[in-house]
Amino acid sequence: MRRLVRLFLLLLVLGPCLTAGAGYLFWKQWHGRGPLAVDATVIIVPGSRVTTIARQLEDAGVVEDYRLFALGVRLFADGRPMRAGEYRFGAGMSQEQVMRMILSGATVARRITVPEGFTTAQALRLVSAAEGLIGDLPPDLPGEGRLLPETYFYTWGETRFTMVNRMAEGMQQGLDKLWAERAPGLPYDTPDKALVLASIVEKETAQATERAHIAGVFVNRMRKGMMLQSDPTVIYAITNGDGPLGRPLTSADMQVKSPFNTYMFKGLPPSPICDPGLAAIEAVLHPQATKDLYFVADGSGGHAFAETLAEHYKNVAAWHRFEAQQASAAQGQIADPALAPLPAGQTSASQTSTSQTSAGQTGVAEPTAGATLTPPAKPSVSSATGASTNP
Repeated sequence: MRRLVRLFLLLLVLGPCLTAGAGYLFWKQWHGRGPLAVDATVIIVPGSRVTTIARQLEDAGVVEDYRLFALGVRLFADGRPMRAGEYRFGAGMSQEQVMRMILSGATVARRITVPEGFTTAQALRLVSAAEGLIGDLPPDLPGEGRLLPETYFYTWGETRFTMVNRMAEGMQQGLDKLWAERAPGLPYDTPDKALVLASIVEKETAQATERAHIAGVFVNRMRKGMMLQSDPTVIYAITNGDGPLGRPLTSADMQVKSPFNTYMFKGLPPSPICDPGLAAIEAVLHPQATKDLYFVADGSGGHAFAETLAEHYKNVAAWHRFEAQQASAAQGQIADPALAPLPAGQTSASQTSTSQTSAGQTGVAEPTAGATLTPPAKPSVSSATGASTNP
């Protein structure tokens, strides 16, 4: 009996000390540097229990012992739930930091960038391939021009259905807002028609300072009953918006019978030829006041504009001299292109339009057909590189 009393008294004295020591060691491990040597990503699925999450973290090397982490959560989480999602844990994160990250729902922010000038088919391929999105695309896919080119942030587990709807809603909201603020007297009476012209302007230039000017040229041609004669519309007629053409346009391409071919049919195509950005839409709703009817590439990434056919021919000749200089430089030759022009009717290709995004991706518009070096028999407009076209 005396021995039991002594043991009880001993435990009574040592118990608090042992408890305090254990508590100190646990606190030190809970707040101390974790075992993770490099960053690690862990996906916590909805409905996971604390113990299941703790085991995941131990398997990923984020915590050393899942039992201690689960105990800490029960002690310090104050009953708050652990949130599902994709988490990126930094090297050396303490268990306390890991717990707070999951409690706050600070998940990884993924992003997908649709470049300006992409077709809807190209944009949907990006969505289909985006890592972290789940599910299928909507059964009723948006039409051409109905997705807003933009950078979209999302988290793991968001559906592709939701992402496409976000893109479509963004375009509709942006179009409605800009249409309500449009300039008076435009030759198109619906936002859908403005969207069609914006898609052409988007494909014609990547120069922000040129959009309104090019829109003004097309507006002038529409008012005069002239064909728009835009090379990108021919490319769309051939590819149906599936992707890049992959080659220069030819004279045979210009004769393709399609309502999208603005060399064959007057007025706007039946629908957009790409997904234009808001800047292109704004340009066609506030076109530059100009008398210009023609434009051609100037070799600097921009265009030279002209009111008359005579001025336009001069600009086309300057473009050909530039092309010849580029060809000579590439071949290591010294030549005066003004004295040795290419044979009449020969064509050369030029990339005319690129669209940059915040994420650094590039949407590249198609190269257009090279210009004939002899002046065309009829008045013409050049969409970009001096291709002969008729009003």
